[in-house]
Amino acid sequence: MWIYDKKLQYPVRVSKCDPRMAKFLMEQYGGADGELAAALRYLNQRYSIPDKVIGLLTDIGTEELAPILCG
Repeated sequence: MWIYDKKLQYPVRVSKCDPRMAKFLMEQYGGADGELAAALRYLNQRYSIPDKVIGLLTDIGTEELAPILCG
């Protein structure tokens, strides 16, 4: 499905707390339109769709989970 290589595209330096950015990241991961919500929508739709599309929705759903689980 995917190969996870724990390497950043750009260097990151965290020098202080940034509550605004933390709020933004929380919304992206767990909000109504976040990664988790998207993954769960794809994975739940598999149960009400024709058989030939189930594999595609499973693949998309697991790809949506990758940033949450690996990152």
